[in-house]
Amino acid sequence: MTPTSQIYVLTNNSLLLDAGQANQGDVLQIQKKIWALAAHLQHTNEFTDIVPGMNSLTLYLKFAADLDKWQSALAQLWEDIEATSFKGTHHNIKTNYQGEDLNYVAKTNNLTPAQVIELHSQATYHVLFLGFQPGFAYLYGLYSRLYIPRRDIPRTKVPKGAIALGAKQTAIYPAESPGGWQIIGHTDTKLFDSTQPNPCLFKPGDTLTFININAEQGE
Repeated sequence: MTPTSQIYVLTNNSLLLDAGQANQGDVLQIQKKIWALAAHLQHTNEFTDIVPGMNSLTLYLKFAADLDKWQSALAQLWEDIEATSFKGTHHNIKTNYQGEDLNYVAKTNNLTPAQVIELHSQATYHVLFLGFQPGFAYLYGLYSRLYIPRRDIPRTKVPKGAIALGAKQTAIYPAESPGGWQIIGHTDTKLFDSTQPNPCLFKPGDTLTFININAEQGE
């Protein structure tokens, strides 16, 4: 059955495609359609910005006069677009698995720290969308054995490059900030650089793998 969507007018030059009703448990399949549609629309050169979200796509048109045209066209494009037409970039993230909460995560999930590291570094993750702070990617693909609630009391300061778990997702903090996720590791990879033409390292639809540098160093 083809997933459905709703199209909403946000302003006189912006639209929201909401595919939340189509999400019947296959999160990744819906997101792949959103990424494919975003990539297709980029080639039209009729938008100032296209913002993929969780189950949604926000479009900012160059010309308000085209609002009705795109409001009508989007629903059909959503029906026609194939999720397999999009392929993102893959990133390998060198990771030092010596996070402050590694032992807590292991104990809470009845695992050893080594098992947490093994499970976390085995998976291939998909960037669902960016949010919270510039360059912060919400990642899909965490093994269910690593699901864990956020901290009861968030930290007022989480270091830049912290790799953490929160509920069913994992993520990397691009900059120092408050945060409530459980920290299991750190990376020196720069995720956001405002001086670059493309300041965010990750884009929605990219994939990544965490590389355990402790294992490479024989620790």
